[in-house]
Amino acid sequence: MPATRTLEDLKAALSPSDRMPLVFLGHGSPMNAIEDTAYSRAWTELGQTLPRPKAILVVSAHWMTRGTTLVDVSDMPKTIHDFYGFPDALFAQQYPASGNPDLARDVVSLLASHHAEEDDTWGLDHGAWTVLKFLYPGADVPVFQVSIDMSKGLDYQLEIGRSLSELRNRGVLILGSGNVVHNLRAVQWGKGAKPHDFALEFDALFAEKLEARDFTALSDQVGLGTLLQMAHPSVDHYLPALTVAGASDAGDDLTFMTDSIDLASVSMRSYVFHAR
Repeated sequence: MPATRTLEDLKAALSPSDRMPLVFLGHGSPMNAIEDTAYSRAWTELGQTLPRPKAILVVSAHWMTRGTTLVDVSDMPKTIHDFYGFPDALFAQQYPASGNPDLARDVVSLLASHHAEEDDTWGLDHGAWTVLKFLYPGADVPVFQVSIDMSKGLDYQLEIGRSLSELRNRGVLILGSGNVVHNLRAVQWGKGAKPHDFALEFDALFAEKLEARDFTALSDQVGLGTLLQMAHPSVDHYLPALTVAGASDAGDDLTFMTDSIDLASVSMRSYVFHAR
């Protein structure tokens, strides 16, 4: 079934269901959190479209671990300003949502075979709160993060998604936050920067394989070769996209949104899997 392409399509397609959608957002620059952009407006509209979850599980590109998958079990996750060189107004931002320690500990059990452990020191990094403030501006939905294990291959993150998928039936929104293309070495600052060919090529390939549900191709690091290396000098921003893909199933439809390339080498492509 062809993917729908707009939020209007998504509004029409979403029907009352006990199974929560899956969301991946290309979060891009932290400045999107305090500027009126096409991306922040799309996130606001998406938040008004999605069903209200009982809790949100975030897999962010900015919580990286090695050899373990950590799950934040804190009562009140702190707002982490994990960047530098930005305006004071950005550092003043807070997202005071509560955590969900009981559910987070359930996730530790779900991911036991993936060396999951409890953690109460992290919180919400900017991959989480810069988009959550638009999706759920009241910060009134419990939220917690799960780290990405950078010591594993791409297919490992698909497995994480498959293990988490049952949470969809418990009212949990699984939110991945990263970028389909993320090469800061090739960024060109200023409006109207022309996208690099590699960024356009990888973004289009990703969309094609995602729509075809060819997740094997998307996690084939050797097969993706130098194109992947150009799109992702480090795969941290790619892995949350695979988590969300892994949590989807044959009963889901797919909606793409904000599919542009920003700053020449950052794909802002976002997408939602939702039950038919």
